[in-house]
Amino acid sequence: MRAPILKAASLGLALLAGACSTFPGAEADVGTTAVVAEVQPASALPPDLTRDDLALGQMHFAKGHYGLAEMHFRRGVEAQPRSADGWLGLAASYDQLKRWELADRAYAQALKITGPTPAFLNNRGYSYLIRGDLKRASQDLSTAAAQDPGNEQIQINLQTLDERLRKRV
Repeated sequence: MRAPILKAASLGLALLAGACSTFPGAEADVGTTAVVAEVQPASALPPDLTRDDLALGQMHFAKGHYGLAEMHFRRGVEAQPRSADGWLGLAASYDQLKRWELADRAYAQALKITGPTPAFLNNRGYSYLIRGDLKRASQDLSTAAAQDPGNEQIQINLQTLDERLRKRV
């Protein structure tokens, strides 16, 4: 009896989230961008339930509710382990919660799926930037910029890196 109620509530929240908010990649608040990946569902759960968790994770992340975002992204990748969006969202959530070891694990999973795309390198580079690992941030962000020189988000993150480097000197 409880399962149909939870499913209906979950679907209702997803519809409400879609109507009220979109997730541009949270670039306004934290300087990350989401990778849009087309992957097939890898679990027995209906694909719409997986998308609901990913959509809810994105919505909560955009609102700064990182604990809730982490929960939904984690559920999403448990149901759909080949979801690049899910792994990158989970990693970014862990970054915001300062759970660096877990973020590194999530980035490693995303890398297996996407390879070193500009979006992946931008996100991981930003992760290193907020940790204070400016050398690794520079490597990832520079590589991302070389692959996608017109990407505004990567340029913003490079500017932030440059400002931090100047403060150190």
